[in-house]
Amino acid sequence: MEWLRYFRGIRFRWIILAVSLVFIWWVMGDPQRGEWYAFTIYPRIARGLSLIAGWIPFSLNDCLISGGVIGLVVVFLLALLRRWKPGRACRFVVEYLLWIYAWFYLAWGLNYFRQDFFSRTQIVPASYSPERFHSFLRAYTDSLNASWMSVDTVDPKVVREAVLAGYRQLPARFGLLSPGPDWHAKPMLFSRMMSRVGVMGYIGPFFCEPHLNKLLLPEQYPSVYAHEFAHLLGISSEAEANLYSYLVCTRSSEPSIRFSGYFSLLPYVLNNAYAVMDQEAFDAWVKTLSPEVKRAYEARNAYWRSLYSPLIGEVQDWLYDQFLKGNNISSGTGNYGEVIALLLSLEGK
Repeated sequence: MEWLRYFRGIRFRWIILAVSLVFIWWVMGDPQRGEWYAFTIYPRIARGLSLIAGWIPFSLNDCLISGGVIGLVVVFLLALLRRWKPGRACRFVVEYLLWIYAWFYLAWGLNYFRQDFFSRTQIVPASYSPERFHSFLRAYTDSLNASWMSVDTVDPKVVREAVLAGYRQLPARFGLLSPGPDWHAKPMLFSRMMSRVGVMGYIGPFFCEPHLNKLLLPEQYPSVYAHEFAHLLGISSEAEANLYSYLVCTRSSEPSIRFSGYFSLLPYVLNNAYAVMDQEAFDAWVKTLSPEVKRAYEARNAYWRSLYSPLIGEVQDWLYDQFLKGNNISSGTGNYGEVIALLLSLEGK
């Protein structure tokens, strides 16, 4: 009967945790299972969590993380003060971290293990050719210059409605979850701190909450809103989120949202152009950007540099790069710039 006493000592929550971990690792093992999760499990979880978090105006995700960090500090202090035995404190910390791990992946994180963009959409990756790239560059530059406008303010409600409408019009082949009617983005609790590491938005995975930096410039607000909404709709790839943000914003009837979409792509276009063009051709192309666009771009860069902390930012960049690489995004933070390859392939299709 020794085995019976052993099983009686097992807590029910440990069984739930063990089953959750096995399920998570099973899904991680095959992109087809990742697609199954994204179309069957994730929609129910996202809608359920959104019902809980949607009516609360502040970020539950940020509260959970802050409270969790404070809780861990308290546990370590109790262990140091001998109020808790070291073994008990270690068991508590390990179990707590495992629950956070399971919650992260079950609530949203398993979207990292879906099929990639090309497998899911059956679009053939476009091979690079100077002619195709220069054609794209001319069309993009003309559209960017034509869309320019001075954006002093944006109406969050108008942006939200435009983003929701835009995502409902995207083809089903992209594999995005249909947005709920009451879904919306929330402001970060710690926008100033996040600005120091260059974070303009993120998805709060624990309650499926898209977050926006309260210090965003008006011309950035729509594109960042659309980018974070792509994550809420089941997209983990930063390149894909950039692509859908660009498509949704540039197809909007609102001029300020259209400009935000074109303007958001400019850093990646600049990097790609600089990488594939010789210096003379690159300089000649830069001269085709309108003076207004150049001034807006320089002002945007100066604004974020004034808020950025190089030391903390570099540490955060490295940590996020490692996080992405550990979650099926092999290019790490370089994934953001791969939006141009996706866009060229989509246009070729």
